[in-house]
Amino acid sequence: MIELAGVTKRYGRKVVVDDLTFTVRAGCVTGFLGPNGAGKSTTMRMMLGLDRPTSGHVLIDGQPYARLKDPLRHVGALLDAKAMHGGRSAYDNLRCLALSNGIPLGRVDEVLEEVGLTAVARKRPKGFSLGMGQRLGIAAALLGDPEIVMLDEPVNGLDPEGIHWIRTLMKRLAAEGRTVFVSSHLMSEMALTADHLVVIGRGRLLADTGMREFIDRNSRSSVRLRTPEPEKLRDVLAAAGITATEDGTGTFEVADDTPAERLGELALEHRIPLHELSPQQASLEEAFIALTGEAAEYRTGPLTAKPVPSGYPAAPETTRPETTRPETTRTES
Repeated sequence: MIELAGVTKRYGRKVVVDDLTFTVRAGCVTGFLGPNGAGKSTTMRMMLGLDRPTSGHVLIDGQPYARLKDPLRHVGALLDAKAMHGGRSAYDNLRCLALSNGIPLGRVDEVLEEVGLTAVARKRPKGFSLGMGQRLGIAAALLGDPEIVMLDEPVNGLDPEGIHWIRTLMKRLAAEGRTVFVSSHLMSEMALTADHLVVIGRGRLLADTGMREFIDRNSRSSVRLRTPEPEKLRDVLAAAGITATEDGTGTFEVADDTPAERLGELALEHRIPLHELSPQQASLEEAFIALTGEAAEYRTGPLTAKPVPSGYPAAPETTRPETTRPETTRTES
């Protein structure tokens, strides 16, 4: 379990983390969300003793991180996959960590196999792709078989198979009763992985709640209806005191608390055929933006198309250069 009590971090006059208090409990995946500049990385660094709070305290299983004996056996963390020594092999990077933390060397082979890097164990990370480096960082986090696992952007650089793997891994660790704390900007992955959410903005706590509760609290649900008899449905809804918006094609959106069952019964009662009757739920991304929009440090303006200046030549239909060398990119192994 991780406990933060009144944690504040200042750099000069700038307050990066402002009086944060929350608890990360065992047995579930806790997602840590916030806009860029919200203070997530600083908070995770303070959890690991890499930064010292200006005030407040962080406890790992009841004590500060600095007092943990053999810390990798208590907490495994991935903050920066590039932190590995590029000149040592993947195996030797993990071997050094194992020796310095009293971890049996046999564990090195186990985690390399678990993350899928056995075949490249003797190769140097400086030649790894982004996804392979990420897997090595996750192997380091798992090395001590810790009860607490902290991961910052764990899916960064992973291919679809790798994303599925890390998602399954986090759920398995939580099911084993471990504390799993993961920060990510990928809302779609958080929606599939996290059970609980901690959301911060401008260093302050905005939400500490379950996934479903967070979405319900920060978004509006609705019901969509589509019918070939829009005039009749419009009159029936109005007579029932139900407010609906219409797009002119026979599709209605009822955004109040009227359940879909009630709308279906109304249509049946008045013999109105429905081609669609579907509850609409907001996504985690929509709920997140609704809550954190004002807390975002960098916000873009609306995207508008700029007119082409008079006399400017139109772009050709095909613009493939004939002599451009194709770019080569390294993908995850």
